[in-house]
Amino acid sequence: MELFAFDQVYFERLRAGDAETEMHFVAYFSELLGIKLRARRLDREVVNDLRQETFSRVLAAVRREGSIRQPERLGAFVNSVCNNVLLEFFRSSSRNQPFSEETSLPDDKILNLEELVVSRQTQERVRTVLGLLPRRDAQILRALFLEEKDKDQICREFGTDRDYLRVLLHRAKERFRALFLQSEPMARQGLAQKSLE
Repeated sequence: MELFAFDQVYFERLRAGDAETEMHFVAYFSELLGIKLRARRLDREVVNDLRQETFSRVLAAVRREGSIRQPERLGAFVNSVCNNVLLEFFRSSSRNQPFSEETSLPDDKILNLEELVVSRQTQERVRTVLGLLPRRDAQILRALFLEEKDKDQICREFGTDRDYLRVLLHRAKERFRALFLQSEPMARQGLAQKSLE
């Protein structure tokens, strides 16, 4: 994989929410984070959850004024955020085992029950929202993010080129985001109901 040199211009485009820059950012780090997380022998779902949490935290920091002072060190920042997310995951999934540098990483089968419920609810929300999207949007999002197919392969399957795939992906993501945000109050209500039971 070719290393990318981040600079102030790229950073400002990412901060401004430029769709093409965000797609590049996610595509670039998805592979790297996937390799890092899969090396811990985690389930695919856990890898995806931890990767998404890392992206969420990094993008939130990027958008906060003054939180990142050296854009050229964005790669190192993403790596340290991923390390923190990973440590939090292991702490929450193995509360009975003290964690130290000498301790081997715990087996991912030991999961915090509440975390598992939230994770399953999020997965269910994603499935529900994908079911509400137009068929082509749902297929493109599944192919890229869930099946992790190569963009060239997706272009062949959908009979399009990379430029138009970018447009289709942007539209699909915007529709997904809008529906996902609409479903959030219902998900919270369901979680509150479960905690009362």
